[in-house]
Amino acid sequence: MALASALLQVMMDAVRKTGRPMLRDFGEVSQLQVSRKGPGDFVTAADIKAEQTLFELLNKARPGYSFLGEERGMVEGTDKTHTWIVDPIDGTTNFMHAMPHFAITVGLERKAPDGSSEIVAGVTYNPVMNELFWAEKGKGCYLNDSRIRVAGRKDLSESLIATGLPFIGKTGHGQAIKDIHAVGQRVAGIRRLGSAALDFAWVAAGRYDAYWERNLNPWDVAAGILFVTEAGGQVTTIDRDGDPKNGKQILAANPELHTQLRKLLQAA
Repeated sequence: MALASALLQVMMDAVRKTGRPMLRDFGEVSQLQVSRKGPGDFVTAADIKAEQTLFELLNKARPGYSFLGEERGMVEGTDKTHTWIVDPIDGTTNFMHAMPHFAITVGLERKAPDGSSEIVAGVTYNPVMNELFWAEKGKGCYLNDSRIRVAGRKDLSESLIATGLPFIGKTGHGQAIKDIHAVGQRVAGIRRLGSAALDFAWVAAGRYDAYWERNLNPWDVAAGILFVTEAGGQVTTIDRDGDPKNGKQILAANPELHTQLRKLLQAA
């Protein structure tokens, strides 16, 4: 096992501390204060509280880093080369319905002098299952204390694939049906469990063979992109050009399945 760096320890401590009160809220989910952010897209008191906790802990540990959160948007820091990218509860609808499939996820983006950027560290934590996925660029991907790698399947007919589906108020319903039709005829199964952060992590761990989704956001994908690549997989946009970090369309899989799935989705 590789030892986590001081930077990763900061991130791990932050998500674990954030997860403790979240577990209490999860246990009393029927009493959560819930307000509407948009049709079918809810924000809970737990969401806001979790993001505030993460903001305070990360800012204390690395003063000056910028912060991009789902709830508060971008907070510019004095350090223009580093940005925390945070989703306090990825899978909020699951959380609200007492489904134990949600996660706290944090990625760290670093900008180079030429203006390019990459994700250099990431953590995703499911507090109910006590599963902490973590990675740092060039050092592999881990689940708790064990190194993980993508599955080695090469045959689509034996593969379990994850995806996401748009809900009320979101666009892309027709395209999602086309995608499922194109892929579903070729694979052993398709799953939609409702947390993009965990979909990535489960691909990295070999639980899923691949994952695709359209119309995501940077905080949904930041840590997960690093997990899959550090676990030996490949992450790109579905189309030929584009930056997967923006989340607009994304495909993650082992290299051989990736090529096959990309062709199917491009043709859908």
